[in-house]
Formats: sequence, C-alpha cells, structure tokens
Amino acid sequence: MHYDEFQAMNSAIVLAASGNDLAVIKSGFSLARKFINQSEERFTRFTDSSELARLNRSAGEWFQASAEMFQVLQEARRLAMETNGLFNPAILPLLKQAGYDRSMEEIKNHPDRMEPTSMVDVQDFRLVQLDEETSSVLLPHGMQVDLGGIAKGWIAERTARLLAKIANACAVNAGGDMFLVNLPEGKTSWEVGLENPLEPEHDLAVLHVMPGALATSAITKRQWKHNGQVQHHLIDPRSGKPAETDWLSVTVWAESATEAEVYAKVLLIAGPKGAEGMYKNQNSKAYLAVDKHGWVQGSDNYHEVFHV
Repeated sequence: MHYDEFQAMNSAIVLAASGNDLAVIKSGFSLARKFINQSEERFTRFTDSSELARLNRSAGEWFQASAEMFQVLQEARRLAMETNGLFNPAILPLLKQAGYDRSMEEIKNHPDRMEPTSMVDVQDFRLVQLDEETSSVLLPHGMQVDLGGIAKGWIAERTARLLAKIANACAVNAGGDMFLVNLPEGKTSWEVGLENPLEPEHDLAVLHVMPGALATSAITKRQWKHNGQVQHHLIDPRSGKPAETDWLSVTVWAESATEAEVYAKVLLIAGPKGAEGMYKNQNSKAYLAVDKHGWVQGSDNYHEVFHV
C-alpha cells in the first residue's frame, strides 16, 4: 500500500492506494491532490471568491450552480428532509455568532474574543429550491449556508473513486471522513482506529470494516473560547447554539460518505435519547458513540459492521 499525506480543508488528508506501478500511483495521487484543492476552493466559506460565497451572496435570487455544487446541494437537501431538519446547513450565521467566523487555524491564533452578540434567526435549509433542468439554486432571502462537513465527505468519496481507476484498492481519509474501495490484497477488512475523544493520541479500539464510508463527528476537536465560554462547531438548529449532548463523538459506517458524515453529526446532536428514534429504518448504516466517561455504545446492528 502506498500513501500520500498533506493538509487541506483545515484537515489532515491521507491517500492510500495499492498497485505495482509506482509511477501510475504517484500520478493518481497528483490528480487526487488537484481535485481536492479545486474542491476546497469551490466549497470553502473562508474566501469571498469561492462558489459557496457567491451562492450565499445570491440569496433571494436564482443562482447558476456548477455540476459539483448542485450535486452536493441536492444531497444536502435530501438528508435535511430525511433527518427532519436536524441536519441543517443553513446555520452559518449561528456558527459566526458562536465565533467560528474564520478558519480554525486563525481561531487558534486568537483563541478568545469578547464581542457583542445579537439574536440570529434559524432558517430551514429544506426551503431551498433546486431546478434540475438548469442546475439553478434559490436560497430564501437572508439564508447563508455552510457545506463544510457534507462537502468534505463528498470530496473524500469522489477522490477515492478517482484513485480506484488506477489502484486495486484505495482509501481516502479527510480529517475523519473516509471512503474505502475494495480490500487490500490478502486482507478480509480495513483496519481503522476508533479515536478516544478524551485522549486523541490513543485509540479505544481497532475497527475492522468492509469497503464503504466511515465518518466521525466529535465536539472535542474544533473548540474555542468566545465571550469567555467554550464553544464547538456542532450547532443544534433547534436551539441555535453549540449542541449539548451526552456523547463526545459518533462514528458512522454507511454506503455513501455524505450519509456517513451527516448521520455522524445528527446522531451526536440527538444524543442517546434522540438517536433511537432517528435511527429507525436505517439498517444500512451502523454507529458507535463514545460518551463523557469514554464508554462506547452502538446501534443494534453495530456488531455486523464493526468487528473489534
């Protein structure tokens, strides 16, 4: 197995691909890097020139989207519907209100700021209109969206599928959003560490999983202080504030990376009390959750997917 590691999307990116022709593998890694960098430029909310920034500025008017943007927005709206709005990309104003108005790298350089706060209305992403014939998008007036998480999952899967054209087996890990294609030679599963959110340098267990998507969402990774209070990036659209949950992290296996990413997020927001109802009729997915004591619990079918 050959590897390529670099930084993008405010995350550590790891590419893995198997094959005997090293020159072909390196060429594949180069194409994968190019795709990831181009996608980051498209979906980032931290530059005024990105397609996402232009989409947000167009709120109230129809916007002509690229094929890539339109596909992610379609998937985002479908999953917003499926989760009854608990997945809501229209929380960008709430993220900014909590202090996440710059990249995480910049926030780390200025970890605590005192600023006046104002009330921000929560908009419902399910109200977005999509015209499939023209790939046009209409955000309701005043709506601002953040596609960071779901776009990262989409990018990880698309990148893995690019590598699969030149590799016998491959994997992409984009800061915890993973997509695995086929199996390494002589292996019966992929081995993935289940990170301990209380001690990130240690794993709680090694998971043995089949090809597909794996995503982890945690409230301990992207934290900062704003107006003297610890904040994190996981906004609960019901309260408009960083989610208060008894779980620290949730890891989900699913057939697609966008579904794994979104369900890791909404199950973490829902917590143990809400997860059971949210997880009904989701037998094609499985999850493991880590609570504040470092204890692990999972879906009824977790043992069918995660082999520890």
